[in-house]
Amino acid sequence: MEPLEIVTYPDKFLKQPTKPVENIDGELQNLIDRMAHTMFAAPGVGLAAIQVGHDKSLIVYDGNPGEDRPSLQVLINPRIVEAQGTIISENEGCLSVPDFRADVKRNAAVVVEGVDRDGKPVRIERDDFLAVVLQHEIDHLNGVLFIDRISALKRQLYRKRILKQIRHNE
Repeated sequence: MEPLEIVTYPDKFLKQPTKPVENIDGELQNLIDRMAHTMFAAPGVGLAAIQVGHDKSLIVYDGNPGEDRPSLQVLINPRIVEAQGTIISENEGCLSVPDFRADVKRNAAVVVEGVDRDGKPVRIERDDFLAVVLQHEIDHLNGVLFIDRISALKRQLYRKRILKQIRHNE
């Protein structure tokens, strides 16, 4: 299976909010499988459909990040229904924001609701690294990149560097 192409900053497609998934059909199952393949091949711990060119409210993530046995988790139409506390997610990165990492202010604990790939309701309560992953991926579904949550100066410096690379490669 060929990995999907990852859309990268500064592509404006990443800034648009996604549309809710209305049908869980074979086409969506295929997209989920291809997204999972792409995420694990990257390697990454989470991936939103918008990052691979699909404006659907869908994320995949590894339920066992950093462990030998990955655990594919799928959330369709996820939303954060509760959030508590504040932490700094250190050295956060993103497949759509290559070659850049930053500390990002996040909620310490979240409750997320959505449905799984079979359409069954899911409620997830996390107060660990996966709480950060879920917030990061759900941000993507709302058109928010992690660099939107850092200082304007750091974001500007990254943007200048990327635009310079793009001009250099043309």
